[in-house]
Amino acid sequence: MEIERKYLVTQLPDNLDQFRHLEIEQAYLCTSPTLRIRRMGDSYILTVKERLRLNSTAIHNREEEFTLSAESYNRLRAKCDSGQVSKTRYFIDLFQLSGNPDYQGLTAELDVFHGRHDGLLLVEVEFPDTERANAFVPPAWFGDDVSTEPCYRNSFLASMH
Repeated sequence: MEIERKYLVTQLPDNLDQFRHLEIEQAYLCTSPTLRIRRMGDSYILTVKERLRLNSTAIHNREEEFTLSAESYNRLRAKCDSGQVSKTRYFIDLFQLSGNPDYQGLTAELDVFHGRHDGLLLVEVEFPDTERANAFVPPAWFGDDVSTEPCYRNSFLASMH
């Protein structure tokens, strides 16, 4: 199970290039359940994701990932009805960045979008349990919590033409 919260970003952290980052391209075969294909660096992944409804401020998903070959990815990409989402994802160790012990073990995945979504900045944090997700106080560079807003789901962004 994946437990995460998603935020708009008000300002980028300093020295962003010091953090590991990858170029990501993804598209959707279906949105209920979500069938996503993703190229992340030199990896190709098919993800099956089903949103679960729980009493929480966090998003809860059941998620399974399967490795694809580049050829399989390209075949599936041709079958996607929606557009694609392109972004650079930065993996930011929140404890390393801030020194705040409340952030120990938490990684912020900062997405800097390209193409038709250029300028959109979203950050997600995954949590080990619902309690920690609900207790999370985001750093100052995080903006509004958009965890439950459908218009910030990547599948929705991909469908915007």
